[in-house]
Amino acid sequence: MLAAMTEPTESRRQRAARRAGEFPPVPEPLPQPVIDSHTHLDITVAETAVAPWADRAGDPVAAAVAVAAEVGVDRLVQVGVDVESSRWGAELARRQPAVLATVALHPNEAPRLADLDEALRQIEALAGQERVRGVGETGMDFFRTGDEGRAAQEASFRAHIAIAKRYGKPLVIHDRDAHADVLRILDDEGAPETVVLHCFSGDAEFATECVRRGYVLSFAGTVSFGNAGNLREAARVTPLDQILVETDAPYLTPMPHRGRPNASYLIPLTVRSLAETTGADLAELCAAISATGDRVFGPW
Repeated sequence: MLAAMTEPTESRRQRAARRAGEFPPVPEPLPQPVIDSHTHLDITVAETAVAPWADRAGDPVAAAVAVAAEVGVDRLVQVGVDVESSRWGAELARRQPAVLATVALHPNEAPRLADLDEALRQIEALAGQERVRGVGETGMDFFRTGDEGRAAQEASFRAHIAIAKRYGKPLVIHDRDAHADVLRILDDEGAPETVVLHCFSGDAEFATECVRRGYVLSFAGTVSFGNAGNLREAARVTPLDQILVETDAPYLTPMPHRGRPNASYLIPLTVRSLAETTGADLAELCAAISATGDRVFGPW
């Protein structure tokens, strides 16, 4: 006992820092299956932290998909952010029945490219594949890209809108601090038949405007954050048949695990938070999310 007492102990801050790199425990399964409408499996499985699939032999991506399915997240949408990740996602979707892909250049990627037109041509070539079911994430981001990069962002966004319309595929939008400009550009170009606002970040007023236009709002783990009252108000004014859920994994981990790595198996936490926020029956909400996922992205 004395020897144990003299050993150094971790401070609360040290324990928090150590645990920050660990994936959270597996939550209680959902009563009905849902989709993760937006994830980055390529980045998620590259995390060095301990994950629930770490002790499973074989392909770690397949193992991550299997862990998600065990809690009721039986379909995933792998999202591209550049040419390389878009190619990777398209190939994954061809061999993994539970995964569909979207392809795009992220808004923050567009200003960095030496040849934006060539990158867009490569994205368009991928967009025609059968298991690629969306064009995105594209859009506008005024948080990380300053005035000098906005022209390239806008040109890229307009090009992605055109690709989505040519192929008749949903447009998946990244919108950060750019609500008015996103709507302006969609109005200018004419929105595709299906538009998904990934990681919806607006308030009830913006949500109402998006709902009126027929857009689908995809809520991430941020809706569970204590300081996200505006998102919860937005969720309350959104009809159940215009709601999707997502992880944006490995980012935006829902409470009570904010700050730790995210993955598709944690979707049940976000769905339960949305059910509590909207007052919807949990099974009814799951069924609505599942149906909307099939309507937006087609059959898996």
